[in-house]
Order: sequence, then structure tokens, then C-alpha cells
Amino acid sequence: MGISNRKKKNHYRKFWRLGMEEYNTGVFDISPDGELLVHEGNYQYNIFDIVKKYGTSTEIVFPTIIEHRVRDLIETFNAYIKVLGYKGKFYYHYCMKVNQNKEFVLPVVAEGANLEVSSANELSLVKKMIEQDKFNAKMRILCNGPKTGKYISLIEELGGKGLVVIPIIEDATELARLNKFKGEVGIRVNLNIKIESHWDKKFNRFGFTEEELIKLGKIRGLSILHYHISSQIENMEGVLKPLKRAIELYGKLREKNPGLDTLDIGGGAGVPYEKKKHFYSAKNLIQGIVKTAKSYSDKLGIKHPNLITEWSRFVVAPAQITVYKILAEKNVENKGKNKWYAIDGSFMNDLIDTWAIHQKWHVAPVNHMNTRRLAKVWMVGSSRDCDDKYTAGGSYIPLPRFSDVEELYVAFFDTGAYQDSLASHHCLLSSPAKLIAQNGEIKIARKRETPEDVGKLFGW
Repeated sequence: MGISNRKKKNHYRKFWRLGMEEYNTGVFDISPDGELLVHEGNYQYNIFDIVKKYGTSTEIVFPTIIEHRVRDLIETFNAYIKVLGYKGKFYYHYCMKVNQNKEFVLPVVAEGANLEVSSANELSLVKKMIEQDKFNAKMRILCNGPKTGKYISLIEELGGKGLVVIPIIEDATELARLNKFKGEVGIRVNLNIKIESHWDKKFNRFGFTEEELIKLGKIRGLSILHYHISSQIENMEGVLKPLKRAIELYGKLREKNPGLDTLDIGGGAGVPYEKKKHFYSAKNLIQGIVKTAKSYSDKLGIKHPNLITEWSRFVVAPAQITVYKILAEKNVENKGKNKWYAIDGSFMNDLIDTWAIHQKWHVAPVNHMNTRRLAKVWMVGSSRDCDDKYTAGGSYIPLPRFSDVEELYVAFFDTGAYQDSLASHHCLLSSPAKLIAQNGEIKIARKRETPEDVGKLFGW
């Protein structure tokens, strides 16, 4: 490739935000023919070739991205713990509700992650994996969510088999139910603090207030203080500010609960979905957490707590892209030269956060990435619903002009978190096929649903 061609390629890579670690696109590239590539070591995948073979709509998962992010997360925490002289340990717990697919959970576990579950059904999957000898006996399981009788019975059953299963007490009813539990327990606090976040809520039904928690006094088996301030926190202060408050509370609780030695700060680490503005790095955030935990613990003269994070969106969102074919175009009335591009899938079904919380995605073409003629695009799904659309928050998506090409495919990035578990079948549309790209090979994890498959879900 000549110098001029390399400059052109780099220009397009930069335009589509490819090959940028700060945007979680370090493994993405563009071919000389203007097609989307994904690198996996010395392997590479041409996404255009894949969807030409397997069709669309299609989700493509890259387990090595998951493995790398878990490994890097754990190693970075441990490195700063050592460098800064922190006396506590670090435990990473993957929150299964973010994506329960086997193709996501097993790579996470393989790299040393523990798990967090939110229901008896999720814990039953853990039981199944134990019975299949998938787990190390040292695996730690945190149990959040409302504790039904079935849930508590399963917690006790697995605890009796030697697994470390720790229920996190959410309210007074659960506290009463678990007052004779034989094993470690955690307790959740609803910190009296608010931060800037898309998901920040004025009211929170989970956890005790700070005042209620202090009044409880001694709690049998208490080892973990847990809080979850928000998801997709957009600046570091939104993580560090509640941490300072929690450490003060941790110190007060230890006066009557000396067995309390761990602080679970929950989820919250953000993903740069839009890839337009500066976003904090994981390295800087982790350094800030360990440094803050050390300085505040030393200031209060208390034992450095072990630290737990449940950063799961951070780990799995970048490991999947969702690819659609553009079927047609239409002018957007009263919006200048904007075009509607129709996809062969549905936002309300496949990428429900688009509709539910107005999620903004990074979108790039799979082919014709090197075109200079772009259209200002809004996108519509294939359901019969006027809300099945993506308008980039009222802005637009630059994409190749549909009238200039024979066929056009587009990729939505960072779709590995939540979209599968929240997916639906509005208008009885089929879910996308799911492909696994690993070790240079493509495997089908889930075939595209037939009309008969979808009909059976509704009793037909």
C-alpha cells in the first residue's frame, strides 16, 4: 500500500472512529476496499464477507474482547493496589443480568471473574454450571434482587456444597428472613448522594437509608457493604464522590461489625457509546478508586476494605456489534435533505434501549466506508410502529448515499450489554442470528428465528 493510500485509509479510519482504544474500537479497521474489519491477534474478520454469507439481521460476538477487558480490569486493580500500598484485595463480579448468554458468561469466568446474580433463575444457571464442572470451587457469588423463598433455598443449597454464596440484604423483610443464615451476608445502602448520570433516579427502592443502617447495630455474618449509585456514569467524580461517603459509613458499621471487611461499589463504569467526546479511561478511574479508598481509610484510621466492582456493561458492551442491511430510503418530511434508511430489523426488538432510554449508538457502514458522498440519515425499523426509529438524538448519522451503491450494510457498535435480555418480538419479528467470531472461525450460536419459531413463543 503506497503512502497516499495509507493516508486515505487512516483518514477513513479516523472519520469512522476505528482503531481508537479510548473509544473501544482498537480492534476495528478498514480494508483497502472500504469494508469493516475486526482484528483478533493475527486473525482478522471481514464483516461484509460474514454478513454476505450468513445474512442479516445479525449479532456478532467477539469473546476475546471480553477476555481482554476482564483480564485488563483485574490486572490494573491489582497493579495499583500493589503500587499504592493498599492493604485490601480486589474482586471482580460480573453482573449476569447485563448479558446471560453462555457465550458471554463463560469467557468472563475463564478470566477469573466472580459472578453476581439478581434472581433465583440466574442462580439456577450457576448451579447448572457447577454440576457441569464449569466452575472453580473458589468462585464467589453475590445475590442481589428480591429474595423469594425459592431464591433463599437455592442460596442455602449452593452454600451447603461449599460455594461462597453471599446474599445481599435489601430491606427489613430480607433481614428478618436471613437472621439465621449460616454464612456471610452483605447489606445494601441507598446512599444519600446524587450524581450526574443518565440513569440517576430521584427515588430508589433498594437498600436501607444511611440512618436506618446505623440503627441496625450488629448484623449476623455481615462482611460486605454494598451500594449502586448509578449506571453509565459519565465522569470520574460520579464514581469517587459516593465512594468517599461509603467509606465513612463502612468505618461506622465496623464499630459493631468487625467482620465487615469488603466494600462493593456496584456497577457504573461507563462506555463511550457515541465516540464523540472525551471519556475517562479505565486506568485513570481505577487509580482514582484505589487512591481514594486508601486516603480516606487512612484518614479515618480504619482497615482498608476489600474492593468489589460489578462493571459489566464496561466489559461486555464493546464485544458485540449488530449488523443490518439497508432496505430502502425515503425523504424525511420537513427536515431538509435528511433521509430515512429502513433496516431489516427492529430497534424496538433488537436494540430496545434505542426506544426505552433514547440510547445513542455509534453507527458505521460495513461496506463502502471509503466513499466521499454521504447522506444525513435517520433510521427506521421493520416493525409497524412509528416509534421504531433511531434519529441520533435529533442529529443525524452520516452514511453512504443509498442511491450510489448496489447494497449497503451498517453496524451498530457496543450492543453486548442488556439488549439480548430485554429483546422482544413486537409484530412477531424474528430476533437476529447470533454469530461467535473466535480463533479465526465463525460459529452459529443462535440461528435466525423462523416464523414458526416465533409463533411457538405465543402458543401457535
